[in-house]
Amino acid sequence: MTTTDGAVTGAAQVLVAADKFKGSLTAVQVAERVTAGILRIAPGVRVEALPVADGGDGTVAAAVAAGFERHEVRVTGPLGEQRSAAFALRDGVAVVEMAEASGLQHLPEGVFAPLTARRTYGSGELLRAALDAGASRIVFGVGGSATTDGGAGMLAALGARFLDAGGEPVTPGGGGLRDLASADLSGLDERLAGTDIVLASDVDNPLTGPKGASAVYGPQKGASPEEVAILDGALAHYAAVLEKTIGRKAAEDALSPGAGAAGGIGYGALVGLGASFRPGIEVMLDVLGFADALARATLVITGEGSLDEQTLHGKAPAGVAAAARAENKEVIAVCGRLALLPEALGRAGIRRAYALTDIEPDVARCIAEAGPLLEKVAENIARDFLS
Repeated sequence: MTTTDGAVTGAAQVLVAADKFKGSLTAVQVAERVTAGILRIAPGVRVEALPVADGGDGTVAAAVAAGFERHEVRVTGPLGEQRSAAFALRDGVAVVEMAEASGLQHLPEGVFAPLTARRTYGSGELLRAALDAGASRIVFGVGGSATTDGGAGMLAALGARFLDAGGEPVTPGGGGLRDLASADLSGLDERLAGTDIVLASDVDNPLTGPKGASAVYGPQKGASPEEVAILDGALAHYAAVLEKTIGRKAAEDALSPGAGAAGGIGYGALVGLGASFRPGIEVMLDVLGFADALARATLVITGEGSLDEQTLHGKAPAGVAAAARAENKEVIAVCGRLALLPEALGRAGIRRAYALTDIEPDVARCIAEAGPLLEKVAENIARDFLS
């Protein structure tokens, strides 16, 4: 329980359920640093670490930290190169992170290739590897993609065919979809029909249009306004061809929440894999066993690199806070940068947020020295709430 001034009384147990500080600390490292800072000030407190993710990069690492087994395989990267990628598996449940195979982080610095980045083929190879390992349920986390191909590459790796007017496979990348004349999904891996696939994403954009994959996320991948228009048209054409192939469902799926996630790979999962969409953080909290950990906690610490308006729309800290608030648990947040007013934090269920910039105004130093600074932040939390 807590007193009126916020201090936790009784036998305190802290649950650290934070996402990564992107570019500085992984979710696992955030938990380690927060734990170290708390125990330095309040050594008698029990601290449980449960790193979280919302479906984007870091999702597999969070699953492994929660006890899943890491499986590493060779897949095709976004530019056609061979690379290692991993998925996590436990008791027939696989956590597959598309960014492991097709993520923006795999492109060389300064190289974006918005029209020609080599499909999402490697993501399909990762899914196939999970099936080979015996997965009967797959949580497919999508985000941080280098590609904008509507998931065509992923589906091709699983047996689909996308052909031009001459009967040849269309060229890789979103730009190649402009030449798509026919699609054949009959060769998709038969095991997919008996597999429960959940599309886990922190965005609910449709495939095309002003809120679609190209318009919203294309510029982040280096696409110029002209290239955004080309990609949006290519994805619309792709959906139209699939509608002729499998019927009205293809058009409906293009408008569904999550279809525009990760360069439209969400659409490929919905239309081709029969996936169901759920907010990524909700899925991951279930998979990671958050409810049991929450029941043991008297104080929850969540967070991510930047707490801002985007945090309130499906990001991990908002999901953690909502779940904790439903169980009347106190929630504190840590972050590198805070761009939310106390009123907004309160509505999200977060009592107070502690930022690295509170103790080090230089943002560059906050990024470079995030670990030690986060320990100091955690010490302050311990003094304010646990002493």
